[in-house]
Amino acid sequence: MDHGADVPDVFDPRVYAEGVPHERYRLLRERHPVAWQEEPEVQGWPAGPGFWAVTRHADVVRVLREHRTYSSWLGATQIRDPDPADLPFLRRTMLNQDPPEHGGLRRLVARAFTPARVDAFAGRVRDRARSLLAAAREGAEDGAADLVRTVTDEYALLNLTDLLGVPASDRALLLEWTVRIIGYQDPEDAPAPKLGPDGKPLNPRSPALLGEMFAYARELAAHKRAHPGDDVMTALALAGLDPAELEMFFFLLTVAGNDTVRSAAPGGLLALARDPDAYAALAEGRVPKDRAVDELLRVHPPVLSFRRTAAVDTELAGQPIRAGDKVVVFHASANHDERVFTDPGRLDLARTPNPHVSFGDGPHVCLGAHFARLQLRTFYEEWCAAMPVPELAGPPRRLVSNFINGITRLPLRVSGPPK
Repeated sequence: MDHGADVPDVFDPRVYAEGVPHERYRLLRERHPVAWQEEPEVQGWPAGPGFWAVTRHADVVRVLREHRTYSSWLGATQIRDPDPADLPFLRRTMLNQDPPEHGGLRRLVARAFTPARVDAFAGRVRDRARSLLAAAREGAEDGAADLVRTVTDEYALLNLTDLLGVPASDRALLLEWTVRIIGYQDPEDAPAPKLGPDGKPLNPRSPALLGEMFAYARELAAHKRAHPGDDVMTALALAGLDPAELEMFFFLLTVAGNDTVRSAAPGGLLALARDPDAYAALAEGRVPKDRAVDELLRVHPPVLSFRRTAAVDTELAGQPIRAGDKVVVFHASANHDERVFTDPGRLDLARTPNPHVSFGDGPHVCLGAHFARLQLRTFYEEWCAAMPVPELAGPPRRLVSNFINGITRLPLRVSGPPK
């Protein structure tokens, strides 16, 4: 078991505030592709039993595909163990289920989340990118703006709420819930955690803290049954789901649907700001836009890690793993695996093939990937058409999280002619 001093720590969420730890990942891929990680108490969150960190691309794909060996249902999908009392509740969402149960729920939501329904929003997505970028330019102080606050948070949220069919008056609620659930490890990004009777922070995904969101989901579904529209919540409200399933779908779509683009859009812009030659190739049309989107997703995956639990005794990359052990895949490491990607540290917007795992793999591959790619492609097109070469106007700030690859501040120059 790899417990040695030469095994770098990739658990501590504070590490990620400084940047994705690519050198640590490289050392793990090279020497300890399945490495034991301690799980100490961090910032008041209780210690855990430890887990296996999986960092090579082939092993990450294997874990994500082999659901009978590596289960989402046994311990859910976050590194930290949930309260055992919360597990039955967490297992209601398809994110924390295994086939065949997972497939039935996924097919239901896939019928609501069709490519045709998504593509029907393309014009609205483009108008929103254009108007938000124009507003950022006009409201800039000294020619600079924080793109997260002025553009990308709103862009991701409003596109999602259009697709879901959430009334404009309620949209701020969704961002508040997302920040609370996704940013809980970051004392600056999220409100102070609520404490349980034992004085320990309550998991923001526990039923005790999701009641407000679930009540809203029931009210919105009732409204959609009475006033149907061409949106995802109408389709779900009419799909015959029981109330608990409907609540968990709303939770999953709100949080995952919002934060994918909320993380990826500023991350892609930051990568382009750091590589002017790559940006010039994109702006001048010398690289295909779809390939560029996938390469920017490769270098800045929205999600850093996902957890599985070994259902049986097994072996991975020569490392014995016992039933019940936590097994955590690291997407950003897999996306930089030298065994799969030539010169993985280079931003190559024309890279092909590009088998990144930024949207996962196997039965849980991201259901909203088509919508995310549409939004990201449109956003970069509109930036190239109307904005100057992206240039940092101050240090960016990253989310304190070992789960979401978030950018919480991105000061960029926004004045000047497009180039």
